[in-house]
Amino acid sequence: MTAKVIAVKRVTSNKGKNTAGVDKVKWLSSLSKIKAISKLNRRGYRVSPLKRVYIPKKNKGERPLGIPTMKDRAMQPLHLMALEPVVESTMEPNYYGFRPFRSTADAIEQCFICLARKASDQWILEGDIKSCFDEISHDWLINNINMDKQVLNKWLKSGIIDKRKFYPTNKGTPQGGIISPILANLALNGMEALFKDFPLKHKVNVIVYADDFIITAKSKEILQELVKPRIESFLKERGLKLSQEKTSITHVDQGFDFLGFNIKKYKGKLLIKPSKSSIKDFLNIVRDTIKSYKEAKKEGLIYLLNPKIRGWTNYYRHAVSKKTFNYIDHHIFQSLVSWIKRKHPKKSLAWSGNKYFRHEASRKWIFSAKIKHQGKIKHLDLIHAAKMPIIRHIKIIGNANPYDPSFREYFYNRKIKKMISAKIANYNFDKKTHRKSSWVYN
Repeated sequence: MTAKVIAVKRVTSNKGKNTAGVDKVKWLSSLSKIKAISKLNRRGYRVSPLKRVYIPKKNKGERPLGIPTMKDRAMQPLHLMALEPVVESTMEPNYYGFRPFRSTADAIEQCFICLARKASDQWILEGDIKSCFDEISHDWLINNINMDKQVLNKWLKSGIIDKRKFYPTNKGTPQGGIISPILANLALNGMEALFKDFPLKHKVNVIVYADDFIITAKSKEILQELVKPRIESFLKERGLKLSQEKTSITHVDQGFDFLGFNIKKYKGKLLIKPSKSSIKDFLNIVRDTIKSYKEAKKEGLIYLLNPKIRGWTNYYRHAVSKKTFNYIDHHIFQSLVSWIKRKHPKKSLAWSGNKYFRHEASRKWIFSAKIKHQGKIKHLDLIHAAKMPIIRHIKIIGNANPYDPSFREYFYNRKIKKMISAKIANYNFDKKTHRKSSWVYN
């Protein structure tokens, strides 16, 4: 019963709680949630078709999602509670996507470990699996995943309703289901074991995050002649294949992009920076936000921009990002100046500067708004990305398992250190931007 309560809570407390499936049912009231708990039974369980929705992709295309009904959404985390400990006990160490206590920062730090030294690998196979979630073989999943086969088969064969038409699902795991990322992880598990028989001089390193992966080696020939054919055979068993257009072999001196970071050696020194595409995408988001709020008050615009700047800088604060943060600040400032000019085309630069910016100590041109809060006048300042301190991330131990009691103390200490690191970074961030908890007192 406790597991059922947790499952219902999980699907009714996330962003998707207001999105109904094909039955148009939502569990928003307390009564509907209580009734839902009693409906989560295996006996007589029937799966409803998925509702097809489309979300925009970075390349201006659309990504199809399959939205389950609330009941199906709750049944998935219920089974996931039993499956996840098995997954964590069997997954290979350098898989970082969709796993508890692991993140992109761990994957990037592993890249640094594998490539930073003079004697490190010099060549990288950048792997891209073509339509991974849409192409995984149902037969392979049912035969190899250690869970209730009948329920898993129902989820995989549920079908999709798109524009009032029903389409059967004969392959793939729908993007939109809670359990889909775990199924994809299990399908790709075993990639590191493919190369355990390699001699020491041909040793390779595998780093996987969801359906993105890289493999490092000493030479290009090892990757072309030994590694790539094994990967293609491994994926073929699972109904998958590499995208020939996006899969490439690169020297570390040329650099490559992975998980939004650019990893490259400059005169023998490995530097990890935010990728150009990530910078461009973020600045486009900021510019679009500023342009779309032409008549907004400056405090409203600050409230919109601060979480975006804070989130982006927090993601990249473990890399070599200081120059990038300065670059971001410069372009945000230019966008704000353009926004002010559109609002006040006839006003002078001096007038605009006095109205929208303030100066304090050595800092000039702080985009700021005066707010009356609890009877006091306070300044609400726009965050400066360059004030985010750079703090090195400590990678998780490869075989650490949160369900293993012997690692309980390790994860507790790691969680505390991570919280302290985040608080120090954001406290210094706020302090350096003359802010405390978003406010500056006069």
